[in-house]
Amino acid sequence: MILLHGSGPGVSAWTNWAGVIPALGKSMRVIAPDIAGFGFSEFRDDTAYDIKLWVKHLFGFMDALELPTATLVGNSFGGGLALAATLRDPSRIERLVLLGTPSGEFPMTDGLRAGWFYEPTVENMKRILCMFPFDAQLVTDDMVQERYEASAREGAQEAFRKLIPTPGPEGETTIVRGVPEAALKTIEKPTMVIHGRDDHVIPLELGLRIHHCIDDSTLHSFGRCGHWVQHERRAEFLALVEGFVAEGSLR
Repeated sequence: MILLHGSGPGVSAWTNWAGVIPALGKSMRVIAPDIAGFGFSEFRDDTAYDIKLWVKHLFGFMDALELPTATLVGNSFGGGLALAATLRDPSRIERLVLLGTPSGEFPMTDGLRAGWFYEPTVENMKRILCMFPFDAQLVTDDMVQERYEASAREGAQEAFRKLIPTPGPEGETTIVRGVPEAALKTIEKPTMVIHGRDDHVIPLELGLRIHHCIDDSTLHSFGRCGHWVQHERRAEFLALVEGFVAEGSLR
């Protein structure tokens, strides 16, 4: 299983997945890489960071570890990457788990807008992180400090800004584009869509869209839950993912 992190300021595989890796690792091999240009991966000024590069990087990573196939678990941007990889070469993908994943076209949310304009300070980091979960008390001082330090790395914010369009003036709608619905409808891999009902970064409607488009999919939505299902509903998340993977091993 490969865990693909999201894209917010200061994000890394560790900050997204540290709370669930030990539990998932009891029943399967779990790998969580920093996606190129994020976390503490190398950042190159002469490299074009886009979905083509990220898919190539993911498959190159799998090749280096001699992994012909894997189940992909993607959070937000990581879910979009998982979908793009599946469309590029479905033979490499066993199953998909998509958390808070964008799809189709949608208006830029306040959470995405705030992330685009973020400038590295501890105070700014705390303000943005409090927009992600339903209960802001989930955001700890250690979490804020860790993500601030990663966000202050040279080139880190530029990588995030390449993911979404430049926001228009305040009050003007900016359209963000995820994987198109027509492409989603071609995906045949077993897919589990997990979404917080109160996600104000990637709205629930986008998870519903994925569920409607991918024929072999299930949808699980949690009330009083925001963008971090793996943190906010950890026990339920683990049970769902472990059961989903076990189901695949019996086929």
